[in-house]
Amino acid sequence: MDICRERLAMFQELTEAPGVSGYESEIRKVIRKYAEPFSTIEYDNLGSIVCKKVGTSETPKIMIPGHIDEIGFMVTNITAEGFLKFIPLGGWWDQVMLAQKVVVKTAKGDVVGLVGSKPPHILTPEERKKVVEKKDMFIDVGAADAEEASKSFGIRPGDPIIPISPFEPMKNEKLLMAKAWDDRVGAALFIDVLKELKTIDHPNTVFGVGTVQEEVGLRGAQTSAAVVEPDVCITLEVAIAGDMPGMKKDEPPTEKLGKGPVILLADATMIPNTQLRDLIVQTAEENNIPYQFSAMMGGGTDGGKVHMFAKGVPSVVLGVPTRYIHSHTGILHYDDYMHTKNLLVELMKKLDQETVEQLKR
Repeated sequence: MDICRERLAMFQELTEAPGVSGYESEIRKVIRKYAEPFSTIEYDNLGSIVCKKVGTSETPKIMIPGHIDEIGFMVTNITAEGFLKFIPLGGWWDQVMLAQKVVVKTAKGDVVGLVGSKPPHILTPEERKKVVEKKDMFIDVGAADAEEASKSFGIRPGDPIIPISPFEPMKNEKLLMAKAWDDRVGAALFIDVLKELKTIDHPNTVFGVGTVQEEVGLRGAQTSAAVVEPDVCITLEVAIAGDMPGMKKDEPPTEKLGKGPVILLADATMIPNTQLRDLIVQTAEENNIPYQFSAMMGGGTDGGKVHMFAKGVPSVVLGVPTRYIHSHTGILHYDDYMHTKNLLVELMKKLDQETVEQLKR
């Protein structure tokens, strides 16, 4: 598939925008900028953004959420020497954190820093064998002491901390590196779908929802579902790619970059509606769209909250395979994104009232 430079520009703006859990105001503005020309905008009381596109009928209501928060950190205190202590917002593996650049968002502006680590020259043999735990880490912002960090730099407990990792295509330009693919790729998808539906008749109303605080408990999914009151939910996510050294053959995750969108068979918070799952498979095959299956019993998605809304909502998760999620930088394939977008558009054409009623039987 040909690469659209305008879409790459959107990817860059979405992924580089800061927005750790609970601090999503800046990424929310980016979503609104892109979605407002072809949808009406409202919010829930936690800050999730709801982008509504009415088709030829007000119902059924199709919710396609992608969470807009990213994993990051929060300042908890400043040491006497001017170093920052912090807590994680979202799931971080200790081993990917040391020596990484971050930015602290303060009332006085951005302050860059580094997750500090001892040089290997001074480590004992026993220390070299151990993974440093988050509770023992600190961030060096170049302050002489606590007073300079707080009064001159403006850093306060509660300030959010975001990884620094610019958007960048790789040598193979279809492989795209960025922070926050989890889950800015979902936000990009619902923006693109709403944009395409502007010129297509669809027998429903589609809600692209940028949910907040997913990484700390699927919170925005619960509150935004109360705004939408959906009849169907297709959660848009990353999927964990397993095409790298160290993975066991034929054991999850088996999904690969460049092989199409991933249909999640189960996770720790939801088993999908099987008829909706089968409709997705049928639609993919009718349109020659490649697809993969996955199961992830160690985590959950926004679908875990939405599918239990009110009397229950037929739900499924579609993912774009991505390497190295929950670290500073992830990698995904442009063609997987496009196949997922095309599959979603074809599904929106099919989900009329009669079809949705069949999903509930």
